[in-house]
Amino acid sequence: MSDSPFRIRLADANDDRFILGLAPRFVDFPLPVWRRRNECIEGIREDLNHHLQDEPANSFLFVLEDADTGKSVGFAHLQKVQDFFNGRTNCHISDLAVAPVWDGKGAGRALLEHAEDWAREHGCHLVTLAVFPGNERARRIYAAAGYDTDLLRLAKPIR
Repeated sequence: MSDSPFRIRLADANDDRFILGLAPRFVDFPLPVWRRRNECIEGIREDLNHHLQDEPANSFLFVLEDADTGKSVGFAHLQKVQDFFNGRTNCHISDLAVAPVWDGKGAGRALLEHAEDWAREHGCHLVTLAVFPGNERARRIYAAAGYDTDLLRLAKPIR
């Protein structure tokens, strides 16, 4: 029996509201000046809804639950993608969020560990993710888990 306070499972239709409700977590920090919080939240919700409703190939949503209560704690959206440079299969963490009450309790780390285990099981060579520069909390968690910069995406607004 596992000592983990969490269990993880594939998301189902009953999870849609919980998952979509965490969209504001993706912009709960200083954004680049050209980004509007409401536009980001709406774009994230639209993308997640597409993956929840249409279930495209190579897109997998997992829900992390409290092992004792079964209450949803967070989720991870994983995608199998091809590496641009070498064509190998990678696992991209498209979205990862934890309910605020679970911050600092190991839920984010549990989701990262699940993503890495899933990537190994599916023959992936890298696990990738994107994070806003202002999301310092997430960046610290990712760095502590061994993630390092691969590419930098730069932007310049055209007025």
